[in-house]
Amino acid sequence: MQEKPNYKETLNLPRTEFPMRANLAQREPELLERWYKRDLYALIRKSSEDREKWILHDGPPYANGNIHIGTALNKILKDLIVKSRQMAGYDAVYVPGWDCHGLPIEHRVQTELGAKMARMSQVEIRGYCRDYATKYLDIQRDEFKRLGVIGDWDDPYRTMKYEYEAVTARELGRLYLQGAVFRSKKPVYWCNDCQTALAEAEVEYGDHTSPSIFVKFKMIDDLGEAAPELKGREVYAVIWTTTPWTIPSNLGIALHPEFKYVAVEVAQEGGPQVWILAEGLLQVSMSDFGISDYKIIAQVDPKALEYKKARHPLFDRESLLILADYVTLEAGTGLVHTAPGHGREDFESGLKYGLEILSPLNDDGTYTEEAGPFEGMNVSDPATNQAVNDALDQAGALVHQAGITHDYPHCWRCKKPVIFRATPQWFVSMENTGLRKKALEAIRGCSWWPRWGEDRIYGLIENRPDWCISRQRAWGVPITIFRCQECGAYHLDQAAVDRTYQVFSEKGADAWFSEPVESFLDQGTACPQCGGSSWDKETDILDVWFDSGTSWAAVLKLRPELAYPSDMYLEGTDQHRGWFHSSLLCSVAAEGIAPYKGVLTHGYVVDGQGRKMSKSLGNFVAPQKMIKRYGAEILRLWVASEDYTVDIRISEETLKRMSEAYRRIRNTCRFLLGNLHDFDPLKNALPKEGMLDLDLCALHVLAEKAARIVSAYDNYEFHTVFHTLNQYCTVDLSNLYLDILKDRLYTFPADSRGRRSAQTACYRILDSLARLMAPVLSFLAEEVWDYLPQPREESVHMALFPQDLEQYRNPDLARLYADILAVRSETTQALETARSQKKIGNALDALVVWQPPQGKEEFYQDNLSSLVELSLISEGRIGEVDEDQAVAVHDSDKIQGLKIGVIVHSAEKCPRCWMRTETIGQDPDHPEVCLRCAGHLKEAAA
Repeated sequence: MQEKPNYKETLNLPRTEFPMRANLAQREPELLERWYKRDLYALIRKSSEDREKWILHDGPPYANGNIHIGTALNKILKDLIVKSRQMAGYDAVYVPGWDCHGLPIEHRVQTELGAKMARMSQVEIRGYCRDYATKYLDIQRDEFKRLGVIGDWDDPYRTMKYEYEAVTARELGRLYLQGAVFRSKKPVYWCNDCQTALAEAEVEYGDHTSPSIFVKFKMIDDLGEAAPELKGREVYAVIWTTTPWTIPSNLGIALHPEFKYVAVEVAQEGGPQVWILAEGLLQVSMSDFGISDYKIIAQVDPKALEYKKARHPLFDRESLLILADYVTLEAGTGLVHTAPGHGREDFESGLKYGLEILSPLNDDGTYTEEAGPFEGMNVSDPATNQAVNDALDQAGALVHQAGITHDYPHCWRCKKPVIFRATPQWFVSMENTGLRKKALEAIRGCSWWPRWGEDRIYGLIENRPDWCISRQRAWGVPITIFRCQECGAYHLDQAAVDRTYQVFSEKGADAWFSEPVESFLDQGTACPQCGGSSWDKETDILDVWFDSGTSWAAVLKLRPELAYPSDMYLEGTDQHRGWFHSSLLCSVAAEGIAPYKGVLTHGYVVDGQGRKMSKSLGNFVAPQKMIKRYGAEILRLWVASEDYTVDIRISEETLKRMSEAYRRIRNTCRFLLGNLHDFDPLKNALPKEGMLDLDLCALHVLAEKAARIVSAYDNYEFHTVFHTLNQYCTVDLSNLYLDILKDRLYTFPADSRGRRSAQTACYRILDSLARLMAPVLSFLAEEVWDYLPQPREESVHMALFPQDLEQYRNPDLARLYADILAVRSETTQALETARSQKKIGNALDALVVWQPPQGKEEFYQDNLSSLVELSLISEGRIGEVDEDQAVAVHDSDKIQGLKIGVIVHSAEKCPRCWMRTETIGQDPDHPEVCLRCAGHLKEAAA
């Protein structure tokens, strides 16, 4: 007996060595090793050296620990943009950088050294800081590379590099000589724990419970002139504050010039007193005080109270009544306790009214002898506030006390509440050289993503005080200014700026602390104030935000492969107060322009409670653990899938969902590769004119999807990239087009027009997919690229986005297939009904009858073969549905007048193509198969 032929061997089944399992934790490091062995970054630079530059300037992370998930989000976002700009046809150079100075690193070193640090010189401490920063810079570099981020990792910029320190000192000198830098005693944010001034960007706000007290100050001046009813009366001005510890520094009481104030007679144990409060806060204040027995005896014009004097309740000194627009009616009494040494607005009022800038505190927040009975107490200790309250109570001045929870500034490093404290500091003036006005104009000339970022930084610049740039620490670029030993005047000239730049370039900023003054200042330089020639070097260091804020000068302008201004700065939303802010001020002050053409910001990665993830809070997720479990590619997909303009959550559920999306995309690529195993695009690809309509329609869809994806890259809408890619691979390809193609790919002769047309489309789709997903799925795209036929660029990351897909746009054909697919969708519902009722096993068991809407018979008849092919059925007919014969009948709601009937096909199944047909056995040479398969077998054998 003759054996039946094995028809499976006649099929063109998929073949590929492309792995089904991603095994990302193992395969990604292998690809990375290959990239760095070949020096992929250099190859990319070489291949694009004649293109227009597009520069994303890296904001420097601190080299003080392993990266966390927020850092990973930031670096991946940057990589998505740089790679997409590169593939859009630019020379997108990416130089990563690190912030190596400042308190974060010094804190870590201080913790490690402990008591030993007190016995070390500043140069020795700085050496430890440098070593610490170097250690974690190397660690973070490896962690960033593991994320698939491509850049100039061999030559990053570092703020502790000698040349960088030299440029920072030079930029300081430049601003000083322009008159923008000055020294003054002004209130600044001060951390008692870290014992240093803080910048706006170094302050975080959070809930804090403070004592809320109301205090009465007895008037010295008779107020009969302000209101006749008050002549000869005992009158008190009642103030409110949440910082009792500042009461010893009180020198004034502020009222709003436009508010209405009243004099109220209040019953007290020693007899009635007259209290002055804002009329708008009278009822709520009296309610808080628990006082019901009171009456208004006079209206008081606040302007009539200006320059009147009250007696401080604890010290033998006066408190001056002043007028100020910052007084509000939101809380308190409408009379604001004023301590010029401990408040920004208080300070301005103090200058206006000639009040002393009193701040009786040491660097650690301990009262000095100027605080009288409170000397030696520390204002960070809650007991100090209580001691002041008790003293006020004993003096009969405490009207009421309670607690209040409010938003309060905290130090970004130690997380402890900060204070305002007036100390001599160095400032960059916002007004002396018109810096504020110029910066605001520069903001309007930049692009901002999202748009609200522009208004945010504009408001911050518009309202910010002068920039305090001095810090009382060891690790950083010193403030390279000289102080006359005889008169205390400060001095800097161009010669000293140039010499400092030269010394720092050769020896680094440590030289300021190890070299004599003569190394920086010409011997015999005379003091312009007193003529003296003996000088000391300033001991404060620069605010670390000034360091990073001059990166445009130390990096963008110095490195020939970069450009100034850069095309983009990209950081988290907090950098409107930080790096975006300081960079803008430094660049505008020196060059008159912003250092960036555009700024993109992203939200925080937050935990389940909506709190920002950070190492200091201990709620962060280590990306290293996620990579070991899921692979970096899944993290990259997560970043692309989210709306980064708002805060982002990450969870196991999210990563599992991303893993599933990755699997679908990977499987789509593998299917395409499997069906290209015998395809040579140089020999087998068909011209557009020779392709079948369905394949041309698929390429039209590809052209539309590619345009949408490239546009999304251009607009930094990566969630659109992800969702478009995911939907395209899952729905348009796997669930539709590729499913329909299987019959043609598997059963048609290998070199037939039908199969080569399908392969041509598959090749164009996969080639385009690899390019389009490369910025996001950098490892998968490279892996696919390796398996694609035809010689091409060495890496997908050296390629461009698809360039010639517009030729496949065919709206008329797309509309035709849209109509056919609409019928297919209705047909699928009818088939599903028959399947759910177990009338058929699958669609190939069915014969479908389409009863068209009236007037559409010709359309259905003309496209019958397409309807059968797209519906994946064995046979279809156009005609009237016989409801008695049909096992399922579907009256369409979407296509009015369409009725579909599903009939169980009675014919035998072809063992080769699995279609049911009456033609099996009609070809004597191949009696086992259908007539169509017999024809394919003869064509293949010819």
